[in-house]
Amino acid sequence: MTNNSPVGKPIPIDVIEESLYEVRRKIYPRSVTGLFARWRIILVVATQLLFYGLPWISWNDRQAVLFDLIQRKFYIFGLVLWPQDVIYLTLLLILSALALFLFTAIAGRLFCGYACPQTVYTEIFMWIERKVEGDRFARIRLDGEEWPWSIRKWRLKITKHFLWLLIAFWTGFTFIGYFTPIETLGTAILHFSLGPWQTFWLCFYSFATWGNAGFMREQVCKYMCPYARFQSVMVDKDTFLVTYDKVRGEPRGSRSKSADHATLGLGDCVDCSICVQVCPTGIDIRDGLQYMCIGCGACIDACDQVMEKVDYPKGLIRYTTERAIEDKETNQSAIRHILRPRVLIYTAFITVLTSAFLISLLTRNPLRVDVMRDRGALAREVDGVRIENIYRIQIMNASENNMNVQVRATGLDDLKILNSQGQVITEIEVGPASNMLIPVKVSTTVGAHEPGNYPIHFDVIGHEMSGGELIARKRDEKSSFIVPR
Repeated sequence: MTNNSPVGKPIPIDVIEESLYEVRRKIYPRSVTGLFARWRIILVVATQLLFYGLPWISWNDRQAVLFDLIQRKFYIFGLVLWPQDVIYLTLLLILSALALFLFTAIAGRLFCGYACPQTVYTEIFMWIERKVEGDRFARIRLDGEEWPWSIRKWRLKITKHFLWLLIAFWTGFTFIGYFTPIETLGTAILHFSLGPWQTFWLCFYSFATWGNAGFMREQVCKYMCPYARFQSVMVDKDTFLVTYDKVRGEPRGSRSKSADHATLGLGDCVDCSICVQVCPTGIDIRDGLQYMCIGCGACIDACDQVMEKVDYPKGLIRYTTERAIEDKETNQSAIRHILRPRVLIYTAFITVLTSAFLISLLTRNPLRVDVMRDRGALAREVDGVRIENIYRIQIMNASENNMNVQVRATGLDDLKILNSQGQVITEIEVGPASNMLIPVKVSTTVGAHEPGNYPIHFDVIGHEMSGGELIARKRDEKSSFIVPR
Protein backbone atom coordinates (compact mmCIF):
# COMPACT_ATOMS: atom_id res chain seq x y z
CA MET A 1 0.00 0.00 0.00
CA THR A 2 1.20 3.51 -0.75
CA ASN A 3 -0.01 7.07 -0.38
CA ASN A 4 0.83 10.22 -2.35
CA SER A 5 3.00 13.00 -1.03
CA PRO A 6 2.16 16.68 -1.66
CA VAL A 7 4.53 16.63 -4.63
CA GLY A 8 2.92 13.55 -6.07
CA LYS A 9 5.61 10.98 -5.17
CA PRO A 10 4.27 7.77 -3.61
CA ILE A 11 5.24 7.22 0.03
CA PRO A 12 5.45 3.62 1.25
CA ILE A 13 2.73 2.93 3.80
CA ASP A 14 5.25 1.50 6.27
CA VAL A 15 7.09 4.84 6.29
CA ILE A 16 3.82 6.68 6.94
CA GLU A 17 2.87 4.23 9.68
CA GLU A 18 6.25 4.47 11.34
CA SER A 19 6.08 8.25 11.31
CA LEU A 20 2.73 8.15 13.10
CA TYR A 21 3.30 5.25 15.45
CA GLU A 22 6.29 2.98 15.73
CA VAL A 23 5.26 -0.58 14.96
CA ARG A 24 6.23 -2.76 17.88
CA ARG A 25 9.12 -5.12 17.39
CA LYS A 26 9.08 -7.86 20.00
CA ILE A 27 11.98 -7.55 22.43
CA TYR A 28 13.81 -10.60 23.69
CA PRO A 29 15.82 -9.32 26.66
CA ARG A 30 18.89 -11.34 27.47
CA SER A 31 19.32 -12.47 31.07
CA VAL A 32 22.00 -10.71 33.04
CA THR A 33 23.64 -11.04 36.42
CA GLY A 34 25.40 -8.48 38.54
CA LEU A 35 24.94 -5.94 41.29
CA PHE A 36 21.88 -4.19 39.87
CA ALA A 37 20.24 -7.46 38.82
CA ARG A 38 20.56 -8.63 42.44
CA TRP A 39 18.97 -5.41 43.67
CA ARG A 40 16.07 -5.87 41.25
CA ILE A 41 15.51 -9.43 42.51
CA ILE A 42 15.67 -8.30 46.15
CA LEU A 43 13.14 -5.54 45.55
CA VAL A 44 10.84 -7.77 43.49
CA VAL A 45 10.80 -10.31 46.33
CA ALA A 46 10.38 -7.63 49.01
CA THR A 47 7.54 -5.78 47.28
CA GLN A 48 5.68 -8.98 46.45
CA LEU A 49 6.04 -10.41 49.94
CA LEU A 50 4.51 -7.18 51.20
CA PHE A 51 1.74 -7.09 48.59
CA TYR A 52 0.75 -10.77 48.77
CA GLY A 53 1.30 -11.09 52.53
CA LEU A 54 -0.41 -8.02 54.03
CA PRO A 55 -4.04 -9.12 53.47
CA TRP A 56 -3.37 -12.35 55.40
CA ILE A 57 -2.20 -10.60 58.59
CA SER A 58 -4.79 -10.37 61.39
CA TRP A 59 -5.17 -7.52 63.88
CA ASN A 60 -7.75 -7.37 66.69
CA ASP A 61 -9.70 -10.28 65.14
CA ARG A 62 -9.94 -8.60 61.77
CA GLN A 63 -7.82 -8.15 58.66
CA ALA A 64 -4.93 -5.82 59.50
CA VAL A 65 -5.13 -3.82 56.26
CA LEU A 66 -8.61 -3.53 54.81
CA PHE A 67 -10.15 -0.71 52.79
CA ASP A 68 -13.84 -1.37 53.46
CA LEU A 69 -15.54 0.82 50.87
CA ILE A 70 -19.04 -0.43 51.72
CA GLN A 71 -18.74 0.52 55.40
CA ARG A 72 -16.60 3.55 54.41
CA LYS A 73 -13.85 2.62 56.86
CA PHE A 74 -10.16 2.02 56.21
CA TYR A 75 -8.33 -0.26 58.64
CA ILE A 76 -4.54 0.01 58.73
CA PHE A 77 -3.39 -2.10 61.69
CA GLY A 78 -4.50 -0.11 64.77
CA LEU A 79 -5.64 2.90 62.76
CA VAL A 80 -9.28 3.25 61.66
CA LEU A 81 -9.89 6.02 59.13
CA TRP A 82 -13.29 7.43 58.16
CA PRO A 83 -14.29 9.59 55.19
CA GLN A 84 -13.73 12.61 57.47
CA ASP A 85 -10.04 11.65 57.56
CA VAL A 86 -9.53 12.32 53.86
CA ILE A 87 -6.92 14.92 54.86
CA TYR A 88 -4.54 12.08 55.71
CA LEU A 89 -4.96 10.58 52.25
CA THR A 90 -4.35 14.01 50.73
CA LEU A 91 -1.17 14.47 52.76
CA LEU A 92 -0.02 10.97 51.85
CA LEU A 93 -0.50 11.65 48.14
CA ILE A 94 1.36 14.97 48.39
CA LEU A 95 4.20 13.26 50.27
CA SER A 96 4.36 10.51 47.64
CA ALA A 97 4.56 13.08 44.85
CA LEU A 98 7.28 15.06 46.66
CA ALA A 99 9.24 11.88 47.36
CA LEU A 100 9.04 11.00 43.66
CA PHE A 101 10.35 14.47 42.75
CA LEU A 102 13.17 14.17 45.31
CA PHE A 103 14.33 10.70 44.28
CA THR A 104 14.10 11.62 40.60
CA ALA A 105 16.18 14.76 41.15
CA ILE A 106 18.84 12.71 42.96
CA ALA A 107 18.94 9.43 41.04
CA GLY A 108 16.46 9.47 38.15
CA ARG A 109 13.84 6.77 37.70
CA LEU A 110 14.73 4.56 40.65
CA PHE A 111 11.05 3.78 41.22
CA CYS A 112 10.59 2.67 37.60
CA GLY A 113 13.64 0.45 37.60
CA TYR A 114 13.11 -1.36 40.89
CA ALA A 115 9.65 -0.93 42.43
CA CYS A 116 7.10 0.06 39.77
CA PRO A 117 4.42 -2.69 39.49
CA GLN A 118 4.88 -2.74 35.71
CA THR A 119 8.61 -3.42 36.11
CA VAL A 120 8.12 -5.91 38.93
CA TYR A 121 5.51 -8.05 37.14
CA THR A 122 7.34 -7.82 33.83
CA GLU A 123 10.45 -9.09 35.65
CA ILE A 124 8.46 -12.00 37.14
CA PHE A 125 6.85 -12.88 33.81
CA MET A 126 10.21 -12.70 31.98
CA TRP A 127 11.75 -14.99 34.61
CA ILE A 128 9.01 -17.56 33.94
CA GLU A 129 9.47 -17.10 30.20
CA ARG A 130 13.20 -17.78 30.46
CA LYS A 131 12.63 -20.85 32.67
CA VAL A 132 10.07 -22.32 30.25
CA GLU A 133 11.29 -21.25 26.79
CA GLY A 134 14.98 -20.58 27.41
CA ASP A 135 17.13 -17.48 27.10
CA ARG A 136 17.12 -14.89 24.34
CA PHE A 137 18.24 -16.95 21.34
CA ALA A 138 16.12 -19.99 22.29
CA ARG A 139 13.03 -17.74 22.43
CA ILE A 140 13.88 -16.11 19.10
CA ARG A 141 14.25 -19.55 17.49
CA LEU A 142 11.01 -20.77 19.08
CA ASP A 143 8.98 -17.78 17.87
CA GLY A 144 10.61 -18.10 14.45
CA GLU A 145 9.14 -21.57 13.89
CA GLU A 146 6.67 -21.59 11.00
CA TRP A 147 3.02 -22.63 11.26
CA PRO A 148 1.87 -25.30 12.06
CA TRP A 149 3.50 -25.28 15.47
CA SER A 150 5.38 -28.33 16.69
CA ILE A 151 4.17 -30.21 19.76
CA ARG A 152 7.13 -28.81 21.69
CA LYS A 153 6.18 -25.24 20.86
CA TRP A 154 2.54 -25.85 21.86
CA ARG A 155 3.71 -27.40 25.13
CA LEU A 156 6.04 -24.53 25.98
CA LYS A 157 3.56 -21.80 25.07
CA ILE A 158 0.69 -23.44 27.00
CA THR A 159 2.93 -23.97 30.06
CA LYS A 160 4.12 -20.37 29.99
CA HIS A 161 0.64 -18.88 29.67
CA PHE A 162 -0.74 -21.21 32.33
CA LEU A 163 1.88 -19.97 34.81
CA TRP A 164 1.34 -16.36 33.73
CA LEU A 165 -2.42 -16.67 34.22
CA LEU A 166 -1.92 -18.33 37.59
CA ILE A 167 0.15 -15.38 38.84
CA ALA A 168 -2.21 -12.87 37.21
CA PHE A 169 -5.20 -14.50 38.93
CA TRP A 170 -3.46 -14.53 42.32
CA THR A 171 -2.48 -10.88 41.85
CA GLY A 172 -6.07 -9.91 41.04
CA PHE A 173 -7.35 -11.99 43.96
CA THR A 174 -4.88 -10.33 46.35
CA PHE A 175 -5.74 -6.85 45.10
CA ILE A 176 -9.47 -7.43 45.65
CA GLY A 177 -8.53 -8.84 49.07
CA TYR A 178 -7.52 -5.33 50.17
CA PHE A 179 -11.16 -4.23 49.72
CA THR A 180 -13.02 -7.40 50.72
CA PRO A 181 -11.86 -9.63 53.60
CA ILE A 182 -9.58 -12.01 51.76
CA GLU A 183 -10.66 -15.15 53.61
CA THR A 184 -14.31 -14.39 52.79
CA LEU A 185 -13.28 -13.73 49.20
CA GLY A 186 -11.45 -17.06 48.99
CA THR A 187 -14.45 -18.92 50.39
CA ALA A 188 -16.75 -17.19 47.91
CA ILE A 189 -14.51 -18.23 45.00
CA LEU A 190 -14.42 -21.85 46.18
CA HIS A 191 -18.24 -21.90 46.43
CA PHE A 192 -18.75 -19.98 43.15
CA SER A 193 -20.71 -17.32 45.04
CA LEU A 194 -18.67 -14.27 44.14
CA GLY A 195 -20.66 -11.04 43.69
CA PRO A 196 -20.88 -9.33 40.27
CA TRP A 197 -18.55 -6.44 41.15
CA GLN A 198 -16.00 -8.72 42.79
CA THR A 199 -16.10 -10.95 39.70
CA PHE A 200 -15.64 -7.97 37.41
CA TRP A 201 -12.67 -6.49 39.29
CA LEU A 202 -11.04 -9.90 39.76
CA CYS A 203 -11.23 -10.55 36.02
CA PHE A 204 -10.16 -6.99 35.21
CA TYR A 205 -7.03 -6.98 37.36
CA SER A 206 -6.07 -10.51 36.39
CA PHE A 207 -6.42 -9.64 32.70
CA ALA A 208 -4.55 -6.33 33.19
CA THR A 209 -1.64 -8.11 34.89
CA TRP A 210 -1.49 -10.80 32.22
CA GLY A 211 -1.73 -8.30 29.36
CA ASN A 212 0.60 -5.60 30.73
CA ALA A 213 3.37 -7.87 32.01
CA GLY A 214 3.05 -10.61 29.40
CA PHE A 215 2.47 -8.70 26.17
CA MET A 216 2.59 -4.91 26.44
CA ARG A 217 5.66 -4.71 28.68
CA GLU A 218 7.85 -1.82 27.49
CA GLN A 219 4.88 -0.34 25.56
CA VAL A 220 3.35 0.69 28.89
CA CYS A 221 6.53 2.53 29.87
CA LYS A 222 7.01 4.13 26.45
CA TYR A 223 3.48 5.15 25.53
CA MET A 224 1.17 4.93 28.55
CA CYS A 225 3.20 6.09 31.55
CA PRO A 226 3.12 9.91 32.02
CA TYR A 227 6.17 9.77 34.30
CA ALA A 228 8.38 8.93 31.31
CA ARG A 229 7.19 12.08 29.55
CA PHE A 230 7.90 14.65 32.22
CA GLN A 231 10.98 13.13 33.82
CA SER A 232 13.20 15.36 31.66
CA VAL A 233 12.03 18.43 33.60
CA MET A 234 12.77 16.70 36.92
CA VAL A 235 16.44 15.97 36.27
CA ASP A 236 19.42 18.22 35.75
CA LYS A 237 23.15 17.96 35.16
CA ASP A 238 23.74 16.71 38.70
CA THR A 239 21.21 13.88 38.65
CA PHE A 240 22.67 10.39 38.84
CA LEU A 241 21.45 8.45 35.80
CA VAL A 242 22.40 5.35 33.87
CA THR A 243 24.91 6.97 31.53
CA TYR A 244 27.24 5.83 28.78
CA ASP A 245 30.64 7.52 29.09
CA LYS A 246 31.07 8.75 25.53
CA VAL A 247 34.34 10.47 26.35
CA ARG A 248 35.83 7.14 27.30
CA GLY A 249 33.94 4.82 24.96
CA GLU A 250 34.04 6.60 21.57
CA PRO A 251 34.91 5.90 18.87
CA ARG A 252 33.54 2.44 19.42
CA GLY A 253 34.53 -0.63 17.44
CA SER A 254 35.44 -4.30 17.65
CA ARG A 255 39.03 -5.31 18.21
CA SER A 256 41.02 -8.36 19.27
CA LYS A 257 41.67 -8.69 22.96
CA SER A 258 45.42 -8.42 22.45
CA ALA A 259 45.19 -5.24 20.30
CA ASP A 260 46.04 -1.86 21.75
CA HIS A 261 42.84 0.09 21.10
CA ALA A 262 44.58 3.41 21.73
CA THR A 263 46.90 2.68 18.84
CA LEU A 264 43.89 1.78 16.68
CA GLY A 265 42.24 5.07 17.62
CA LEU A 266 39.33 3.35 19.39
CA GLY A 267 37.63 4.02 22.68
CA ASP A 268 36.78 1.44 25.33
CA CYS A 269 33.42 0.39 23.78
CA VAL A 270 33.94 -2.86 21.89
CA ASP A 271 30.52 -2.46 20.19
CA CYS A 272 29.32 -5.89 21.34
CA SER A 273 25.71 -4.57 21.68
CA ILE A 274 25.10 -6.69 24.77
CA CYS A 275 23.92 -3.54 26.57
CA VAL A 276 21.14 -3.34 23.98
CA GLN A 277 20.31 -7.05 24.19
CA VAL A 278 19.71 -6.95 27.96
CA CYS A 279 17.62 -3.77 27.93
CA PRO A 280 13.94 -4.52 28.77
CA THR A 281 12.81 -1.53 26.67
CA GLY A 282 15.18 -2.29 23.79
CA ILE A 283 17.01 1.04 23.72
CA ASP A 284 20.67 1.72 23.05
CA ILE A 285 21.95 3.64 26.07
CA ARG A 286 24.94 4.75 23.97
CA ASP A 287 22.58 7.12 22.12
CA GLY A 288 22.29 9.20 25.30
CA LEU A 289 19.54 9.82 27.84
CA GLN A 290 16.17 8.66 26.50
CA TYR A 291 12.69 8.83 28.02
CA MET A 292 12.30 5.05 27.41
CA CYS A 293 15.16 4.26 29.84
CA ILE A 294 13.62 2.99 33.10
CA GLY A 295 16.97 3.13 34.93
CA CYS A 296 17.08 -0.57 35.82
CA GLY A 297 20.87 -0.82 35.42
CA ALA A 298 20.79 -4.05 33.34
CA CYS A 299 23.12 -2.45 30.78
CA ILE A 300 25.56 -1.54 33.56
CA ASP A 301 25.81 -5.17 34.70
CA ALA A 302 26.21 -6.40 31.12
CA CYS A 303 28.84 -3.81 30.20
CA ASP A 304 30.83 -4.45 33.39
CA GLN A 305 30.98 -8.15 32.54
CA VAL A 306 32.29 -7.35 29.06
CA MET A 307 34.84 -4.87 30.43
CA GLU A 308 36.03 -7.53 32.83
CA LYS A 309 36.47 -10.04 30.02
CA VAL A 310 38.51 -7.66 27.85
CA ASP A 311 40.44 -6.49 30.90
CA TYR A 312 39.27 -2.85 30.77
CA PRO A 313 38.18 -0.85 33.81
CA LYS A 314 34.51 -1.26 34.69
CA GLY A 315 32.09 1.66 34.60
CA LEU A 316 31.90 2.48 30.89
CA ILE A 317 28.15 2.52 31.54
CA ARG A 318 27.42 3.57 35.10
CA TYR A 319 25.26 5.64 37.39
CA THR A 320 26.78 9.08 37.16
CA THR A 321 25.89 12.68 36.32
CA GLU A 322 26.11 14.61 33.10
CA ARG A 323 28.39 17.13 34.80
CA ALA A 324 30.71 14.34 36.00
CA ILE A 325 31.05 13.00 32.43
CA GLU A 326 31.73 16.45 30.97
CA ASP A 327 34.22 17.45 33.68
CA LYS A 328 35.70 13.92 33.98
CA GLU A 329 34.84 13.80 37.68
CA THR A 330 34.60 10.66 39.78
CA ASN A 331 31.30 9.67 41.42
CA GLN A 332 32.75 10.59 44.82
CA SER A 333 33.32 14.09 43.50
CA ALA A 334 29.89 14.24 41.83
CA ILE A 335 28.15 13.37 45.11
CA ARG A 336 29.16 16.79 46.42
CA HIS A 337 26.57 18.34 44.07
CA ILE A 338 23.66 16.37 45.51
CA LEU A 339 22.76 19.07 48.04
CA ARG A 340 21.53 21.64 45.55
CA PRO A 341 18.52 24.02 45.87
CA ARG A 342 15.82 21.77 44.37
CA VAL A 343 16.89 18.81 46.53
CA LEU A 344 16.95 20.97 49.66
CA ILE A 345 13.51 22.45 48.88
CA TYR A 346 11.97 19.00 48.31
CA THR A 347 13.60 17.70 51.49
CA ALA A 348 12.33 20.65 53.52
CA PHE A 349 8.77 20.21 52.24
CA ILE A 350 8.87 16.45 52.92
CA THR A 351 10.24 17.00 56.43
CA VAL A 352 7.59 19.57 57.33
CA LEU A 353 4.70 17.59 55.84
CA THR A 354 5.87 14.30 57.34
CA SER A 355 6.14 15.91 60.77
CA ALA A 356 2.66 17.42 60.40
CA PHE A 357 1.30 14.08 59.20
CA LEU A 358 2.77 12.12 62.12
CA ILE A 359 1.84 14.70 64.78
CA SER A 360 -1.69 14.86 63.43
CA LEU A 361 -2.00 11.06 63.46
CA LEU A 362 -0.55 10.67 66.95
CA THR A 363 -2.77 13.38 68.44
CA ARG A 364 -5.86 12.35 66.49
CA ASN A 365 -9.04 12.35 68.54
CA PRO A 366 -11.00 9.14 67.78
CA LEU A 367 -14.22 10.76 68.99
CA ARG A 368 -16.05 12.62 66.26
CA VAL A 369 -19.32 14.50 66.70
CA ASP A 370 -21.61 16.20 64.18
CA VAL A 371 -24.67 18.18 65.33
CA MET A 372 -27.39 18.90 62.77
CA ARG A 373 -30.50 20.95 63.40
CA ASP A 374 -33.85 19.59 62.28
CA ARG A 375 -34.87 22.26 59.79
CA GLY A 376 -38.42 20.87 59.52
CA ALA A 377 -39.32 21.92 63.12
CA LEU A 378 -37.10 24.75 64.32
CA ALA A 379 -38.76 25.24 67.75
CA ARG A 380 -41.96 24.31 69.52
CA GLU A 381 -43.69 24.81 72.87
CA VAL A 382 -44.64 21.65 74.75
CA ASP A 383 -47.56 21.70 77.20
CA GLY A 384 -46.95 25.42 77.82
CA VAL A 385 -44.02 24.47 80.06
CA ARG A 386 -40.97 23.75 77.93
CA ILE A 387 -39.54 24.97 74.62
CA GLU A 388 -37.89 22.31 72.46
CA ASN A 389 -35.49 22.41 69.54
CA ILE A 390 -34.82 19.21 67.56
CA TYR A 391 -31.32 18.03 66.59
CA ARG A 392 -29.59 14.95 65.28
CA ILE A 393 -26.27 14.09 66.87
CA GLN A 394 -23.90 11.76 65.02
CA ILE A 395 -21.24 10.23 67.28
CA MET A 396 -18.36 8.38 65.62
CA ASN A 397 -15.98 6.19 67.58
CA ALA A 398 -12.83 5.74 65.44
CA SER A 399 -11.04 3.74 68.14
CA GLU A 400 -11.15 -0.03 68.54
CA ASN A 401 -12.53 0.15 72.10
CA ASN A 402 -16.04 0.63 73.45
CA MET A 403 -16.68 4.25 74.34
CA ASN A 404 -19.14 5.60 76.94
CA VAL A 405 -20.19 9.04 75.80
CA GLN A 406 -21.76 11.79 77.92
CA VAL A 407 -23.51 14.71 76.23
CA ARG A 408 -24.69 17.98 77.72
CA ALA A 409 -25.84 21.27 76.28
CA THR A 410 -24.60 24.62 77.62
CA GLY A 411 -25.11 28.26 76.75
CA LEU A 412 -28.59 28.79 78.27
CA ASP A 413 -29.98 28.14 81.72
CA ASP A 414 -31.87 24.93 82.40
CA LEU A 415 -31.00 23.17 79.12
CA LYS A 416 -31.82 19.46 79.02
CA ILE A 417 -31.14 16.87 76.34
CA LEU A 418 -33.96 14.34 75.89
CA ASN A 419 -34.23 11.28 73.69
CA SER A 420 -37.21 10.57 71.43
CA GLN A 421 -39.10 9.04 74.40
CA GLY A 422 -38.67 12.23 76.41
CA GLN A 423 -36.09 10.77 78.81
CA VAL A 424 -33.00 12.74 79.83
CA ILE A 425 -29.91 11.37 78.11
CA THR A 426 -27.06 10.71 80.49
CA GLU A 427 -24.71 8.27 78.77
CA ILE A 428 -24.50 6.58 75.38
CA GLU A 429 -22.37 3.53 74.58
CA VAL A 430 -20.78 3.52 71.12
CA GLY A 431 -19.12 0.32 69.91
CA PRO A 432 -15.58 0.12 68.49
CA ALA A 433 -15.11 1.58 65.00
CA SER A 434 -18.78 2.44 64.72
CA ASN A 435 -21.09 5.43 64.69
CA MET A 436 -24.56 6.31 66.02
CA LEU A 437 -27.08 8.84 64.77
CA ILE A 438 -29.31 9.96 67.65
CA PRO A 439 -32.35 12.28 67.33
CA VAL A 440 -32.52 14.45 70.46
CA LYS A 441 -34.62 17.27 71.85
CA VAL A 442 -33.01 20.15 73.71
CA SER A 443 -35.43 21.99 75.95
CA THR A 444 -35.60 24.92 78.35
CA THR A 445 -38.31 26.51 80.49
CA VAL A 446 -40.89 28.73 78.83
CA GLY A 447 -40.36 32.37 79.72
CA ALA A 448 -36.81 31.92 80.95
CA HIS A 449 -35.41 33.72 77.89
CA GLU A 450 -36.49 36.44 75.51
CA PRO A 451 -37.49 35.32 71.98
CA GLY A 452 -34.46 35.05 69.71
CA ASN A 453 -31.66 32.90 68.39
CA TYR A 454 -29.08 31.91 71.04
CA PRO A 455 -25.71 30.17 70.49
CA ILE A 456 -25.35 26.95 72.48
CA HIS A 457 -22.66 24.26 72.81
CA PHE A 458 -22.86 20.48 72.90
CA ASP A 459 -20.12 19.29 75.25
CA VAL A 460 -19.36 15.64 74.47
CA ILE A 461 -17.03 13.53 76.59
CA GLY A 462 -16.20 9.92 75.67
CA HIS A 463 -14.40 7.48 77.97
CA GLU A 464 -12.56 4.44 76.64
CA MET A 465 -10.29 1.85 78.24
CA SER A 466 -7.01 1.68 76.34
CA GLY A 467 -4.02 -0.31 77.61
CA GLY A 468 -5.64 -0.65 81.05
CA GLU A 469 -6.06 3.11 81.35
CA LEU A 470 -9.31 5.11 81.22
CA ILE A 471 -8.90 7.87 78.65
CA ALA A 472 -11.27 10.80 78.19
CA ARG A 473 -11.96 12.21 74.72
CA LYS A 474 -13.63 15.59 74.44
CA ARG A 475 -15.51 17.41 71.72
CA ASP A 476 -17.29 20.77 71.68
CA GLU A 477 -19.80 21.37 68.89
CA LYS A 478 -21.49 24.72 68.33
CA SER A 479 -25.14 25.12 67.38
CA SER A 480 -28.04 27.47 68.06
CA PHE A 481 -31.26 27.42 70.07
CA ILE A 482 -34.38 29.29 68.97
CA VAL A 483 -36.84 30.74 71.45
CA PRO A 484 -40.07 31.52 69.54
CA ARG A 485 -42.28 34.51 70.18
